[in-house]
Amino acid sequence: MNARSRFRSSSVFHAYHFADPDKWPNVLRVETVVKPELAIDWCKVQPLVLDPASTPISAELAPALGGATDMGKVTAIDLEKLPDGFRLQRLVFQAARKAFAELSHGFTGTHEYLAAQLVRIVEAFLNSDRLDIPSLFHSDPLRRRILIALNIDLVVQHVLSNVTEQNTERLTPVFDEENPIGATGLMRTWYTTKPCFPTTKSHISHLVGDSAWEGHAANVFEKREDVLAYAKNDHLGFQIYYMWAGSRRRYVPDFLVRLAGGTILALEIKGTDSPQNVTVRSNRSAAV
Repeated sequence: MNARSRFRSSSVFHAYHFADPDKWPNVLRVETVVKPELAIDWCKVQPLVLDPASTPISAELAPALGGATDMGKVTAIDLEKLPDGFRLQRLVFQAARKAFAELSHGFTGTHEYLAAQLVRIVEAFLNSDRLDIPSLFHSDPLRRRILIALNIDLVVQHVLSNVTEQNTERLTPVFDEENPIGATGLMRTWYTTKPCFPTTKSHISHLVGDSAWEGHAANVFEKREDVLAYAKNDHLGFQIYYMWAGSRRRYVPDFLVRLAGGTILALEIKGTDSPQNVTVRSNRSAAV
């Protein structure tokens, strides 16, 4: 006897689950965390002009550049004599390391977070139009990287002069450590006297008919090809706690819907929107 034939058609109904359950993180609450972050207003950053004629060549590079004394006099590059270390990503890390040495003592966040932000900012600057090399000859990728390497300290100081530290608020989910993952497969059999309707795409055998809107939504899920599976959030335990107007509230969506692209929607059917619903959606996004 299969699972569906065990469903008893009487005045008392029960629901049960099938294989291949949907899963979700068990979130106890969503907290607002204040984190220090580096900010840069790219619209206000003045271009940094790297003039090849004003860039002296180090003794280490001179043999590879034909003995020229500055980059403006370079006519050829001997790749075999060129030292290693002129890949763009290495230059990014080199500049970020120098910037980290200057900011690490005063930054109020973790050193790991500071380093990650500096790498991101330096990389964005080197790939932006805020770095101006007027000579077309030196706009060649290799010559450009050499020019940046010779002016790495100037690049770092220019970036740091435009960076500020500010506190940002972020919504951070707090997970249940004892039971971090919830699933439709963990739902126990339960009983109800309400009318129930059999399902095809749901991992739960029957849908309890609490409202006409929910029944209509289930019909839509069953017919749409982009809906792979769904489950009514009834006795599943999926809920998110959040703060509203100074008090702790609980958000319990009506459905969990898994789409063909892999996205899982936490769906609640509402007639009108409200400021509280906006807060709920931001906390839901942080949790799922």
